[in-house]
Amino acid sequence: MQLVAGEPTQYLGGDTVVEVDHRAVRALAGELRAAHPDDVDFTRAAFAWVRDRIRHSVDAQDPRITVTASEVLSAGVGLCYAKSHLLVAVARAGGVPAGLCYQQLTDGRRPFLHGLVAVYLAGGWHRQDPRGNRTGIDAQFRLGREQLAYPLTDRSAGRDLPDVHVRPSRNVIAALRGARDALELCRTGLPATP
Repeated sequence: MQLVAGEPTQYLGGDTVVEVDHRAVRALAGELRAAHPDDVDFTRAAFAWVRDRIRHSVDAQDPRITVTASEVLSAGVGLCYAKSHLLVAVARAGGVPAGLCYQQLTDGRRPFLHGLVAVYLAGGWHRQDPRGNRTGIDAQFRLGREQLAYPLTDRSAGRDLPDVHVRPSRNVIAALRGARDALELCRTGLPATP
């Protein structure tokens, strides 16, 4: 799939959700960068850190809602969107252009968005999925050949959306901010479009 993105330099700044300048985000990026000076190695380490150390809300059965990078880092838990906000913030804080991507999946009843990340490395954009692994899900950091949590080999399972967003989807932020329980949100109200 061909990703649609702007100039990589547009994907280095932060905002109130992708908190590139938050002290804790900067500290994590600095720690990972010190151990991994190469951009690819740094981004791989940041991906693995978020994927493996931040629990997915559903897998952990944790109802807390986290939205911003610092909230996710502090709580240690988040939905796919929130984990993506943190990974993008850490990558950007480490000097690697990163944006937010979405897949439109279906549970057989209704479509819903799944959040993931694209990073600009080796002259191109590469999607990565920090959702977190469990039985049946094996997302890995790869350049060139994706290994996402939800590979879409069947059109009936959903579709990949090609846009690389500088900022999180307004629909995603509204859904997260309007929810009181992450588990209930997943059962009843995930957004269907970015």
